[in-house]
Amino acid sequence: MKKPINIAIDGPAGAGKSTIARQLANRLGILYLDTGAMYRAVGLKALRTNTDMRSEPDLERMLNQTVLDIQFGPNGQQVILDGVDVTDAIRSSDVSRAASDVSAIPAVRHRLVEMQRCIAEQRDLVLDGRDIGTYVLPDAPFKFFLTADVKERARRRLNDLQARGETNLSLSDVIDEVSYRDQQDSSRSMAPLKQAEDAILIDTTGLTIEEVIGRVLAQLRPQQL
Repeated sequence: MKKPINIAIDGPAGAGKSTIARQLANRLGILYLDTGAMYRAVGLKALRTNTDMRSEPDLERMLNQTVLDIQFGPNGQQVILDGVDVTDAIRSSDVSRAASDVSAIPAVRHRLVEMQRCIAEQRDLVLDGRDIGTYVLPDAPFKFFLTADVKERARRRLNDLQARGETNLSLSDVIDEVSYRDQQDSSRSMAPLKQAEDAILIDTTGLTIEEVIGRVLAQLRPQQL
């Protein structure tokens, strides 16, 4: 049986990973897995249950009472938390910060990475996250690391939030949020954010979506797809 093709796209917050990964998957006719959405779901559950996001035992107890399911439908990935679709609810700035906090906890990463690997073993996927190429799927045949200037990333994030109706944040607020996530993601002890040695680096600052997609497609070897 043919081994599924997995394309890993890593990078910091606001680098364009989700947009590029989603459109790349559409171009290739395969599924897109947003692994960050899984951490957001756990962060949302922690917020709703007032669980201490720095306490591994507390989070582990919460996870043992949590049912997280990833489904793929006509509109793409859906995140189902305890039987409820939270695909839109996980996109707020509060949940973003909570996701960064819980992602630093080994018990959370172990649980979600196990889910991600299980999904990737069953189908062709484009996956985006912060540790796909280094930890989740270190043997993925295609790896990319996207980055961009912090102000550019903050502007993109602010535009996304405003499009979702969250208009109470300034660019300065979002720069602080993005910088906080960078620090958290890069300094955690387990699977920190970093470029895999064999990943192709693409700086998306000033580039259009089409330009980034073009650079990614140029690196994919057709005989391996």
